[in-house]
Amino acid sequence: MGSVIRVEVDGADVDVSEGVTLLSAVQSAGVELPALCSDERLRPAGSCRTCLVRSDDRLVAACVTPATPGSRVLTATDDLRELRREAVEVIVSALPPRALAASNPSELAHVCRSLGIGPDAAGGTDGRGSDDSHPYVTLDRDLCIACGRCVRMCADVQGTFALTLIGRGADTVVAPGTGGPWADSDCVSCGGCVDSCPTGAIAAPGPGRGLTSGVPSDGAVRTTCGYCGVGCSLDVVVRDGDVAAVLPARDGPVNRGHACVKGRFAHGYRLSPDRLTQPLMRRGNRLERVEWDTAVRHIADRFSAAVHAAGPDAVAAISSARATNEENYLFQKFMRTVIGTNNIDNCSRLCHAPSAAGLVASFGLSGGTDSFDDVERADCLLVVGANPVEAHPVVGARLLQSALRGAKLIVADPRAVGLALHADVHLRPRPGTNVALCHGLAHVLLAEGLVDERFLRDRAGGLPEFGALVADYPPERVASITGVPTADLISAARLYGRALRPAIVYGLGVTEHLHGTDGVRSLANLAILRGAVGTDRGFGINPLRGQNNVQGASDMGALPDLLPGYGKITDPAARARAEAVWGLPVPARPGLRIPEMFAAGRSGTLRALWIMGEDVCATDPDTESVVQALQACPFVVVSELFPSETARHADVVLPAASWLEKDGTFVNLDRRFQRVRTAVQPPGQARSDFEAVHAVAAAMGADLGCTAPADALAECARLAPLFAGISHARLDREGAVPWPCPHPDGPGTAKLYRERFATPDGLAHLASVPYLPPGEEPDADYPLVLVTGRSWAHYNSGSMTRRGGNLGLDAVDHLDIHPDDAGRHGVHDGEPVTVESRHGRARLLARVGRSVSPGQVFCTFHFPASGVNRLTSDRIDTVTSCPEYKVTAVRLTM
Repeated sequence: MGSVIRVEVDGADVDVSEGVTLLSAVQSAGVELPALCSDERLRPAGSCRTCLVRSDDRLVAACVTPATPGSRVLTATDDLRELRREAVEVIVSALPPRALAASNPSELAHVCRSLGIGPDAAGGTDGRGSDDSHPYVTLDRDLCIACGRCVRMCADVQGTFALTLIGRGADTVVAPGTGGPWADSDCVSCGGCVDSCPTGAIAAPGPGRGLTSGVPSDGAVRTTCGYCGVGCSLDVVVRDGDVAAVLPARDGPVNRGHACVKGRFAHGYRLSPDRLTQPLMRRGNRLERVEWDTAVRHIADRFSAAVHAAGPDAVAAISSARATNEENYLFQKFMRTVIGTNNIDNCSRLCHAPSAAGLVASFGLSGGTDSFDDVERADCLLVVGANPVEAHPVVGARLLQSALRGAKLIVADPRAVGLALHADVHLRPRPGTNVALCHGLAHVLLAEGLVDERFLRDRAGGLPEFGALVADYPPERVASITGVPTADLISAARLYGRALRPAIVYGLGVTEHLHGTDGVRSLANLAILRGAVGTDRGFGINPLRGQNNVQGASDMGALPDLLPGYGKITDPAARARAEAVWGLPVPARPGLRIPEMFAAGRSGTLRALWIMGEDVCATDPDTESVVQALQACPFVVVSELFPSETARHADVVLPAASWLEKDGTFVNLDRRFQRVRTAVQPPGQARSDFEAVHAVAAAMGADLGCTAPADALAECARLAPLFAGISHARLDREGAVPWPCPHPDGPGTAKLYRERFATPDGLAHLASVPYLPPGEEPDADYPLVLVTGRSWAHYNSGSMTRRGGNLGLDAVDHLDIHPDDAGRHGVHDGEPVTVESRHGRARLLARVGRSVSPGQVFCTFHFPASGVNRLTSDRIDTVTSCPEYKVTAVRLTM
């Protein structure tokens, strides 16, 4: 896109961006044209000829003709209408009449109704068959017009290349590229083909059949996805009080009309038969149904008794990255002002706490440095410890498209999966050696002069010490530590060092280590050396947040040592600011982190624990010790959607509302606040966590204020300067606003540190941290290294994705093992295998392949019954207490 140009459409002047097509110009003028082969998300095809217009006396297809300054476009003459009508009638003539039935919501049916073409124009018959093998996608070949939109959507947006057109002439039809049933194809169920299909040939079964984001739908509610941290904007179509379809918003600031299998389809959990719909309270050995008033009164009494008997610090709370910002804000306020303790933490402790600590130490703020829109503009992408194709599919697809357009791609990951298969250089370090790898790259950058000397002189500190440190990490030594060949290390450093606009993206493979904070800081060093932070010479370093609101939960102060907006509990000025807003004292001593809460439970010093929206018995490491902590704690409250493993150990279980059933905001992986809106009501007596916290506080005689979520965000804005300009009303107008946003009338800050860094001296700080080995290493008794991670079909503990069609896409946790190790251990593909560590054992199905290196195995943790997190160790990051999920020594038995 370039500058603005003016064209004339049917006598009216229209200003459009240079480079757009005449179709876009016509649509900007408010004129509706049929364009059955066109989708704004795709490159133009110009094959259907249904968008014919006259431009400067030439008859052209509007979708493939560029708009030029001064162009005069006619759309409404009788001859043009007739030509377009004839083109549509030719297409329709081969379809069965049901393609144009009054009940059909497809784009084609909508176009025909607008042109006055009725079902009698459809002269085709049924007979080409269908494919109903997939849980979320059906193929009706008799409705296919071979427009190719689905094929291009799969290639140009998703990057999976799972679809093709087969046959010739009138018999051409879409089909899975691998042949055979759709369910057995390479399809990753993103729904892009469903959403792009103009006829309903490819559709989602059920009440939303045929609905797409391209055709307006009554009863749609705009909200933000409640799965991963990408923050996709979704339109939830509601019929008869229930979800009929979830459609990707074409104007979504991050997803741009795309989605993944989870956000698009995995909402069946909402009405699962085992959904919690009424509070439960333990009586003897059983959890029995009670009314809300009874449950709330019991919680209030037990919390008050615990505080009276042992002081406020005898109570703790674990908040949730799945909860809204407003719920996290209210929960931490409840703990600090009603209970009187800072014992509040959230699950970022288990994933991205090292990101917050590392980024703050390097640059001053806890978020990524750049917007993802900027990252996508990079000419070199360094992706470390992340598999976004599976864990963040929409972002993964955008990164892949950048690489396919020519951006250099470096992937550092022990496994050959996802983006690694498309990398210019794939570095496969031994798990736990990230710091050494980064130092090796830095060594090459410094040795070959691939650094920004002016930036290092004017805007960075610590170069002499850092230079001395990395001098001891030449490529040969780093190769011996990491297993990465010297040539690959040098090639990667040169690609990153010679790029004009490099960007770093990383994930849990960097943070979930004994030295995870050091890993983040070592990676940040590379961006500092290149002067790629806060300048136009690059797009910094950006974490891929795991759960939907990991960033926001921490932003809102659900942390034991930080207040909303990251004011330190130990800072009197920060406490005074909170006390001025709340009108109540704030305890000055930092509270317990999650691992410390469990230790306090086992030791008997913790008397009461409230866990909101986290299945800690499934997701936290060293599961047996977590269970022991819950069993030892006298009183446990769990807020949940389902009777989870954790809920089974609770004394009170509160039925919670899901992301489709509540109001508030989330903050996504690039710091954008976005609205969450109630699409449907929660089932039974389920309530939002916001309502539950209010109820308990009231039962304890406290008034938290903030009667509505909008009030809570407004109060947070008064307390935290980072968010002072953000409100529900503003988000309703603008859609998304990134923080920092200090002024209501000023823009949010997408790119950080343009003028100075947020550190006390205003400089970026190079970290001189030595490489230290991981907490566990293989030996004769436990010869393999286990890494855990995610699958594209599931999310976290699987509590939502296992209750629906996703179970048909991925039914178990697998253990990926290299053929050499499989042969050595007598393991065969598809057979069950027992995995043992020093901490526990799990039973998994073996999947033999070369995605992992010899000596390493990989598994997901989406099925609690497999017991994966019984294997993981209790070793934690030395700075933040984040668990070391990525390195566990194991052995195999049959």
